[in-house]
Amino acid sequence: MLHQILTYLKWLPKTFHLHGIHSPFVFSFEKECLKDTPNQNIYHLLLKYRNTLLKNDQIISVTDYGAGSRVFSSNKRPVKKIARYAGASIKRMQLIYSITNYFSSKNILEIGTSLGMGTIALALNSNSKVISLEGCPATAQIAKTQLQHFNINNVNIIIGEFRESIKKQHSKQFDLVYFDGNHSKEATLQYAQDLLPTITNETIWVFDDIHWSSEMTKAWNLIKDFSEVTVTIDCFWVGFVFFRKEQHKEHFAIKL
Repeated sequence: MLHQILTYLKWLPKTFHLHGIHSPFVFSFEKECLKDTPNQNIYHLLLKYRNTLLKNDQIISVTDYGAGSRVFSSNKRPVKKIARYAGASIKRMQLIYSITNYFSSKNILEIGTSLGMGTIALALNSNSKVISLEGCPATAQIAKTQLQHFNINNVNIIIGEFRESIKKQHSKQFDLVYFDGNHSKEATLQYAQDLLPTITNETIWVFDDIHWSSEMTKAWNLIKDFSEVTVTIDCFWVGFVFFRKEQHKEHFAIKL
């Protein structure tokens, strides 16, 4: 928590607003996507999905391959508490949807299904196909049941260790990759490096919780330095990476 506070105080003075952004691409992305007025129908659907999980009293045994939990001391966890403390907020779900809609992302990879709160936001565009990777069979099953209940049929959830699952995706190209599966420096960097063969000029990488810890901040800064990366946007709790060769290498900080 102390790291997040100190990092935020350093980050805040760097933030740009519309008048300070000289890249037309980034200017339009902020104005038309990041700061766009929410779609009320989508908002209520995402809220209903999240609220359904918040009322789920089922207790499941969670397999955690990531950086661990700051909330739970046991692997026996109520679904409603996972949704409340570890799941995506409604603001985050809405932002994920806005990004996929703005870029019309069709081929999407999600690293970290959890209860499917980010997954449904990625999958609401009927033209999209989502591959979602999850290490925990119990949370994956909850997500599958939830998505079926909401008639979301364009998601393929793959259960297994992330890196092994990622290696099987190398022959594909993804329009969008959402990293939300393991908040450790080593794993985040490894997944990013493993997925470089799947990028195109239009690919977007979205990283969740880039300042969750000092290790995640280090990983984020190293990813910014990848030679393939041209533009990054640091919104503190989420980071965007672009590979557009027509763009000069530039890093932005934008307050949502």
